[in-house]
Amino acid sequence: MREVSIDLDRLALTSGEARQLTEMVAVAPIRRGEDTVVVRLSPLEARVDVSMPGSGYALRLRTSSTLAGTCDRCLGHAELDLEIDSREVDQPSSGDPELRSPYVEEGSLDLTAWVGDSLALALPDQFLCRRNCAGLCPECGINLNEVDLETHTHERPPDPRFAKLRELSGD
Repeated sequence: MREVSIDLDRLALTSGEARQLTEMVAVAPIRRGEDTVVVRLSPLEARVDVSMPGSGYALRLRTSSTLAGTCDRCLGHAELDLEIDSREVDQPSSGDPELRSPYVEEGSLDLTAWVGDSLALALPDQFLCRRNCAGLCPECGINLNEVDLETHTHERPPDPRFAKLRELSGD
């Protein structure tokens, strides 16, 4: 997988100038604990707006993608469409670390890292196959999305607090 970077200094922007660039970026799978989420159509098109408001750069990233992985509830296949609109500022002359982008180093923008991190940050807390996924039955493990929830029942185990009474009655 080729890293995509943009040489911001070669754009030769002057104060107040802006330029829009489009790059194709291959994105590595995203690790979520033990699970992996894959970008379905990689490489994906990333649009980057670069402007020079004074000294330094103001950056905007826009892209969209479909991510595929395992549903957190039912363990089935899940897909999620994401629209990314991310912004970064890099003002090295200010001396303020809050005005430094982690994706810009020595005048070069690491677009691959920015796209990958933006996708990872846009993932929801739970990656689901559908908003109302019913998950797996805690008793038998069947996928509750594939059965009638009203008819899927299990006999309740006897209350363990009454075990001694059952022993006395011979049940």
